[in-house]
Amino acid sequence: MGNAGSSAPIKTGANTSAVLMELVLKKSGSGYLYQSDDLDAVLSGNLPEGLQSLATAKQADEETFGAEDGARLTALKRDVARNNNPASTEIDVASATGILTYRIDIERVDTQGMTGILSVITDISETRHRERILKTLLRELSHRSKNLLAIIQGIATQTARQALSLDYFLIKFRGRIQSLAYSQDLVTDSSWRGAYLFALIERQFSAYWPNSETPISVNGINAHLSPNATLHIGLALHELIVNSASHGAISAGVNSLTIDCFGTILDDNDAIELAWIEHLPPAATLREADEHTFARTVLERVVPVAIGGRAMYLTTPDRIEYHLTIPSREYEIIDHVEE
Repeated sequence: MGNAGSSAPIKTGANTSAVLMELVLKKSGSGYLYQSDDLDAVLSGNLPEGLQSLATAKQADEETFGAEDGARLTALKRDVARNNNPASTEIDVASATGILTYRIDIERVDTQGMTGILSVITDISETRHRERILKTLLRELSHRSKNLLAIIQGIATQTARQALSLDYFLIKFRGRIQSLAYSQDLVTDSSWRGAYLFALIERQFSAYWPNSETPISVNGINAHLSPNATLHIGLALHELIVNSASHGAISAGVNSLTIDCFGTILDDNDAIELAWIEHLPPAATLREADEHTFARTVLERVVPVAIGGRAMYLTTPDRIEYHLTIPSREYEIIDHVEE
């Protein structure tokens, strides 16, 4: 007994199979060229644009792909015809839209009385383009990772030189690494484009000045910093903030510091200057500021050298000033700040 819901089998012929095969080829982005053993074109279908001459010209590999690649492809086809071993190659072709890459899979076919060479041609340009972008990104990531590791190594070495004890080292080192992590988060969130200065300042202050009702006064140009400037300026801000939290305005619970960013000139070129002005409470000491510690080294030497800028660090019994000049290659001015 037959199934009531069964449908009659679909009858297919050679024409239907050919139509379906053409659709499959178009969907896959592949075309084919069937040639005799003498490399005369016999059949073709769905050849990529610009390669149709392969099906019309006699032995047109060199004409289509150029002398060198064409001769190599022809030699490969003859080797397949002679030894009956499939082969594959890739050829780059210049076009108005850029370099196109084709993979050509070659094998000898002997069926239904036809003997010849079948070449399946697939446009793999997009795949190769993605691979090149990925390799570039990986190289860039490797470069940036090495730079970051070098910064961490420098922090560890200099902190250890100033450490009075293991506990002192761990506290200072952890704080500096956390500061670096804050800056790195901003860089990563922007797809390695850097960070806005005001966002960097807010992030570095977050652990030391949580009072949102009386925020730190930040004025002037909200420049978009390069990744390099973001990391190093973040370290400078950390040292200033930690010193203030230990001996200065933040430790006294007073909002007596301001940060300004304004345009200036550095070596006859446009630049910006970041100015930290902190008024110290009467009971404050300059213990951290007066010593030649890693903090002072970071502020006066490490950061300005890393960004190719200039720095000035001044301390008095009632005032701390830090002025950092940032060259134009380390920032850009973007009027619209995305939220």
